[in-house]
Amino acid sequence: MAKTIVVKQIGSPIRRPAKQRATLIGLGLNKMHKTRELEDTPSVRGMINSIPHMVEIIEEKD
Repeated sequence: MAKTIVVKQIGSPIRRPAKQRATLIGLGLNKMHKTRELEDTPSVRGMINSIPHMVEIIEEKD
């Protein structure tokens, strides 16, 4: 079974560059305090690392 991580949006995309908004949408986040369970892949980790001020990792599952 693949590893998964739970990601929560903690920052608003208002007045942010379009690239950061697109990254949030790519992660499946579009509203404050929404959570998503995503597969732990290098591409997802890279997206999270590009907007650390807007998302946080809540937990990591095996």
